[in-house]
Amino acid sequence: MNFEGLDPGLAEYAPAMHSALDPVLDAHLNPSLLQNVELDPEGVALEALPVQESVHIMEGVYSELHSVVAEVGVPVSVSHFDLHEEMLWVGSHGQGHATSFFGPALERYSSFQVNGGDDIRQIQSMENGILFLTKNNLKYMARGGLIIFDYLLDESEDMHSLLLTDSSTLLVGGLQNHILEIDLNTVQETQKYAVETPGVTIMRQTNRFFFCGHTSGKVSLRDLRTFKVEHEFDAFTGSLSDFDVHGNLLASCGFSSRLTGLACDRFLKVYDLRMMRAITPLQVHVDPAFLRFIPTYTSRLAIISQSGQCQFCEPTGLANPADIFHVNPVGPLLMTFDVSASKQALAFGDSEGCVHLWTDSPEPSFNPYSRETEFALPCLVDSLPPLDWSQDLLPLSLIPVPLTTDTLLSDWPAANSAPAPRRAPPVDAEILRTMKKVGFIGYAPNPRTRLRNQIPYRLKELDSEFDSFSQVTESPIGREEEPHLHMVSKKYRKVTIKYSKLGLEDFDFKHYNKTLFAGLEPHIPNAYCNCMIQVLYFLEPVRCLIQNHLCQKEFCLACELGFLFHMLDLSRGDPCQGSNFLRAFRTIPEASALGLILADSDEASGKGSLARLIQRWNRFILTQLHQDMQELEVPQAYRGAGGSFCSSGDSVIGQLFSCEMENCSLCRCGSETVRASSTLLFTLSYPEDKTGKNYDFAQVLKRSICLEQNTQAWCDNCEKYQPTIQTRNIRHLPDILVINCEVNSSKEADFWRMQAEFAFKMAIKKHGGEISKNKEFALADWKELGSPDGILICPSIEELKNVWLPFSIRMKMTKNKGLDVCNWTDGDEWGPARAEEEHGVYVYDLMATVVHILDSRTGGSLVAHIKVGETYHQRKEGVTHQQWYLFNDFLIEPIDKHEAVQFDMNWKVPAILYYVKRNLNSRYNLNIKNPIEPNVLLAEASLARKQRKTHTTFIPLMLNEMPQVGDLVGLDAEFVTLNEEEAELRSDGTKSTIKPSQMSVARITCVRGQGPNEGIPFIDDYISTQEQVVDYLTQYSGIKPGDLDAKISSKHLTTLKSTYLKLRFLIDIGVKFVGHGLQKDFRVINLMVPKDQVLDTVYLFHMPRKRMISLRFLAWYFLDLKIQGETHDSIEDARTALQLYRKYLELSKNGTEPESFHKVLKGLYEKGRKMDWKVPEPEGQTSPKNAAVFSSVLAL
Repeated sequence: MNFEGLDPGLAEYAPAMHSALDPVLDAHLNPSLLQNVELDPEGVALEALPVQESVHIMEGVYSELHSVVAEVGVPVSVSHFDLHEEMLWVGSHGQGHATSFFGPALERYSSFQVNGGDDIRQIQSMENGILFLTKNNLKYMARGGLIIFDYLLDESEDMHSLLLTDSSTLLVGGLQNHILEIDLNTVQETQKYAVETPGVTIMRQTNRFFFCGHTSGKVSLRDLRTFKVEHEFDAFTGSLSDFDVHGNLLASCGFSSRLTGLACDRFLKVYDLRMMRAITPLQVHVDPAFLRFIPTYTSRLAIISQSGQCQFCEPTGLANPADIFHVNPVGPLLMTFDVSASKQALAFGDSEGCVHLWTDSPEPSFNPYSRETEFALPCLVDSLPPLDWSQDLLPLSLIPVPLTTDTLLSDWPAANSAPAPRRAPPVDAEILRTMKKVGFIGYAPNPRTRLRNQIPYRLKELDSEFDSFSQVTESPIGREEEPHLHMVSKKYRKVTIKYSKLGLEDFDFKHYNKTLFAGLEPHIPNAYCNCMIQVLYFLEPVRCLIQNHLCQKEFCLACELGFLFHMLDLSRGDPCQGSNFLRAFRTIPEASALGLILADSDEASGKGSLARLIQRWNRFILTQLHQDMQELEVPQAYRGAGGSFCSSGDSVIGQLFSCEMENCSLCRCGSETVRASSTLLFTLSYPEDKTGKNYDFAQVLKRSICLEQNTQAWCDNCEKYQPTIQTRNIRHLPDILVINCEVNSSKEADFWRMQAEFAFKMAIKKHGGEISKNKEFALADWKELGSPDGILICPSIEELKNVWLPFSIRMKMTKNKGLDVCNWTDGDEWGPARAEEEHGVYVYDLMATVVHILDSRTGGSLVAHIKVGETYHQRKEGVTHQQWYLFNDFLIEPIDKHEAVQFDMNWKVPAILYYVKRNLNSRYNLNIKNPIEPNVLLAEASLARKQRKTHTTFIPLMLNEMPQVGDLVGLDAEFVTLNEEEAELRSDGTKSTIKPSQMSVARITCVRGQGPNEGIPFIDDYISTQEQVVDYLTQYSGIKPGDLDAKISSKHLTTLKSTYLKLRFLIDIGVKFVGHGLQKDFRVINLMVPKDQVLDTVYLFHMPRKRMISLRFLAWYFLDLKIQGETHDSIEDARTALQLYRKYLELSKNGTEPESFHKVLKGLYEKGRKMDWKVPEPEGQTSPKNAAVFSSVLAL
């Protein structure tokens, strides 16, 4: 409650709050209370105080049952009836001590210290413990006093109230201008809600609103989801003392402003929550300090004054003076008041530490259904004499033990307790395979299959594990494949990037990808979706239409996916990374709510089902792209962003994937309700048949599309919930049919396995052979199954195994809104496409399958089989054909088409299927129009509030300065660290990088490379980031804390997307970028730049098989410039790179005299070795331009 509004007379009793340790009786304490009580020598009462028989003040209503002392002389600051057990909790004022009493007799149960010096301001009981709120601390303790968690708030906080909104969410408010939301599972602050009127000291909740009582006398009603203010009542002009809510009524009491100060208002303000207005105030005959609704037969109000008067009345009636009774507190003031959940008990705490219990029956219960309370076992040895352990002849029989008839552990037979040494666990097969021997010592990298320094001794599992690993041969010839991975083909295993001290520069990606298609790197957080990104990219209409989209939203998945598709288009076999796309993905609340954002540890260990995860991601990305591309209004700077493809009610994603349906609900009364809807994908629903019946895939698909189920639904005719039959009819088929397989348990896996066996037997019969369960065919038998002239060759046995999925399916819309689905083969008759489609007949071809690879060693992975079309081969390789490929992150390999539909359920489980209509590309305009226009380079406003023109470090391009093809642009970027590098030391002392540090671009600078303003920046953007920065790298980047914060930054702050568009425009226009170490810059910015547009001074001044030279040393050696003194500056670095490029052209005669330039480089490396590649201090050696070794070279 709000102590600021209490009677000022409380100040007279301040000494009593601090004299609990003084054995002298306090002068203000009633001596009659302690007549039969002995005080402990330390000055604290140990036993509950006996009281005389209760006297019924109001016969049949409430009367005092018991009174006890919590702490002598220490005021009670808060009281609370436990909601789970028959207990009453009280907290002390100024001492931070909590005490609990059991049952109506108020037997002391537990007493412990919560906080050293602050008063306990609110108590809330929970299932497993009690929450205590002090000034800036929230503590969760067990009922016995053990700490479960201790959450420290900011020292500037002054908390007064808490509200438990559900079992794991807590709101905490106080005198500051915000309310904190805390997740009790993670013990972390999840939200901070701004409060327009500070000082929230009381909070209540109903099923409609949050109610916040303010010290200013207002009561605000807030939305349960957004916490925004819906209504506000100005209850009192002074301060609010207490309020309560019941049904549609809100009653409040408080203080009004008078000429002499604050005065207790004897009018209770009552509000009707249906009409949101005040009703007639209720005048009472006491000075109200506390009030509670006590609804039994009516909505009674209990109004309590500080002096101990209590009055019951109806909130909409008149108060009767006869309904007043007195609590008779020991101290002069009542400090706290609470009502039990059963409404049978009232608790009062006074300023002398006494607690009074009033009840309406001799044996009340605090809760309607309380659980049993656990009590400590009584001590059995208190009365026993002490034993002297120093006496050797002391009989141990003097130690009391409980009498038992069970067999003792000492009676265990000796034959069963023979010592047996633990068997040493086997050496991991990966260690044996990669081990290198030096003498008799072997070295191998840690495969990370076990916890460090921990060996699990699970005997049964260990024995079986030992038996399986015992088959590992010690010969290096037999170590090519890990024995526990014999089922998983090597190309399907999880691929990882092995980092060296050069990072990725010496990693051979070509070993994994010999095609010209681009893979995706897997080391970025949440890169499990790489396979699905590839599937969407190789859908030609999606690839084109997504790249035509551009909007102004900062984190738009459609825009970021279009940028990533553009990189995949430009790549010639080099892997790309979706860092910007995944960065935007992590900011979307819906993705987090669906559990799609994984922690690094969960992703590395494969926790959870990847199959379920990617299926949820599939539904999410289609829905999100559909929403992003529905927006038609685009800003002037982004006009032309694919607007011609969007309709007013749908998006291009909706046109491609949406299936229009009719949902019919038929009640048993005969009433039928039809509702139109649409879906972007279907989920397979498997039959419940346990007889092992043979099903075609088309049958299961039809059952899943035209789903029929029995469920409870509301019937308007019956006006109640009734069993109904829900059916789904198709009105329009999609162009791309997306299917989530939902193989999430052994039941669905067994169904796929059984249907594949049926399909295998039918395939054998179709080709003229018979097969039995126990018969194996020889190779000659399989050759005989082919036709004699060799025209039609039977597929091999390996191609027929584990195949149930058809390559094509045929769908036909019937006249009565039905749907016919059947498997389709290329040999079936197929009429002209247009003629068939006019009759509602469509053929869908399998385009992609996404599968979950089960691998216990690595936690599993996701890969995709994709049928790459002719247009992609034409652009990349100049040939026109179709081919199936396996996409496993950056591993890309052509495969046979049968491999795409073979699913061995032991390790290869289907997750997602993509079928496309035949001749799909001819239905859409596949021209890509670059939506980025030149005006992205013009001036723009900064996000920083403090940024002024005086701080501007660049001059934007004018219209007559727009870059042309071949123009030079100096570029430099600075970065900050989001996640530190993870590395380990090998046993031979070398460092191995497990995961590289995650960098984020913080500043991008572009300077003019020609013209009268050469060297003047036209872009100098600081990039705002919403992710936590671990290290600003100020020494190397020049970025300081606060530079990226829009509230305090004085820099030109922009979004990453805004600056990204500027660089994309420069790349598309054909400019040449000059810089030092541009490869890393473009990698972190996530840009793919053609090699002929990059002029990197790192490589221009580099000799093969020699070290790379820093920009600082090159500037000193060639330009006589001292740069990068204390920190780096990107403007200085970009200008220096431009000057070095001019110097390179001068020394190499525009590249026409490589031999003379080779001599220059040789002199450079000789000088660098002598100087240890360090630039001398200002008073040291002069520039080498004046040195003899350089003069002869310069004469050339």
